[in-house]
Formats: sequence, C-alpha cells, structure tokens
Amino acid sequence: MDCELITKLINSFPNSFINNEGEFIAEKKSNTYFNLKNCKNELEVKCKLLEWFSRSAYKGQPYATEKKNKEFRKFMLKGINQFLNTEFSQDDMEQIYTYLGNAVNHEKTVAFVMSGYDMRCLQEE
Repeated sequence: MDCELITKLINSFPNSFINNEGEFIAEKKSNTYFNLKNCKNELEVKCKLLEWFSRSAYKGQPYATEKKNKEFRKFMLKGINQFLNTEFSQDDMEQIYTYLGNAVNHEKTVAFVMSGYDMRCLQEE
C-alpha cells in the first residue's frame, strides 16, 4: 500500500489511526473503521471508504445527544470529501449509503468511483 495514500487517509480524519489488526479507525469513540489489510490499491481504499463510512456520514448516531451526532456526521462527511477530493452533501451521502452502503453492490461502487463519482451511476441498473 502506498505510504502517501495512507498519509492522506489519516490526514483526512483528524486523530484517526491504523491499529495492529490493519484496521483504519476514523473515529475511535464510535469505533468507525474499515479493514485496510486486504486493500491492494487506491481504488479499493476509495470503495471501502464509501461502502463503510457512508452510513456514518449520512445517519450515524453513536452518541447520546443529537448535537454530538450532528458533529460526528459532519466530521465523517468532511473526511470523506477531503480524502476523495469531492463535495458530497448530506443528500448525496443518503444516496451513496442507499446504493453502496455496507458493500451491498461492490461492482456498482467500483463503477461509481471509476466514473469520477457521477451520482447518476447510482440509480442506473
């Protein structure tokens, strides 16, 4: 895995880290993470980021107060946008989570990333 890519990922989510299991922990208190171990290239990292962090950015509620949950969602969205060099909105995250979240359709995730994040790709069959 490219060191520059890892540095960019960590810098996109302040206070994030990679643990000894190869998991990228974006936010420790909420335990928001994905496994980097089986990512061979940048495309795979981008796909996992969207598949596993879109839910947190769209509707994550790991905290007891709505204020903290909104801050968390904003943090996640900002990190995703910084890493991918995108300007996704909360509404975009809803669509991304609906069609790609939890790796429900990995091939569609790959196509979405390869398209340059064309939102029209999400609803195409």
